[in-house]
Amino acid sequence: MVSVTPTARNIEITAESLQEDLARLEIQKQALERELAAVTAHLGSVQRALSALQALMPGAAPSSAAPGPAEVPPAVEPTPAHRATPADTTEDADERRATAGHTDVDADSVKRYGKLTEQILAYFAEAGDVDVRARDVAAALGRDTDSGSINAVRSTLDRLVGSSRVRRVGRGLYRAAKS
Repeated sequence: MVSVTPTARNIEITAESLQEDLARLEIQKQALERELAAVTAHLGSVQRALSALQALMPGAAPSSAAPGPAEVPPAVEPTPAHRATPADTTEDADERRATAGHTDVDADSVKRYGKLTEQILAYFAEAGDVDVRARDVAAALGRDTDSGSINAVRSTLDRLVGSSRVRRVGRGLYRAAKS
């Protein structure tokens, strides 16, 4: 039987811990890249809508409060070393390809951005008259892998509350809006 020194065992434990951290951080990085791409898509669509509305207002000068379409920051390009993981979906890969190197957001990106909203509304349609937490919605949609994904669900729920499509019934509790 080979004797393992305490120092060698400590190094082994540390290496295993770092491997686990690396895997978790890679997943978190991918989730943040997806969230940034979604925010960038939404930012571009809001800026285009604002520009179009300003053009329709008679005698109104362009607002300097919001940056124009030319000032939209370029989408963050995923690193070339991105390795596909089992958690990657076709939608994730399509989103990375659609946003990589483009400063202008295409219609497909905007459609993907709205997909979470539609998924949440479909969830509430099935859930019926039940109080649910954002974390439960995220889990039902398979988006509970990290805090960034759960926060994206929370943000979407807040927007849906603001548009009266979902009701907030308590701190952190949501319910389908009555039709």
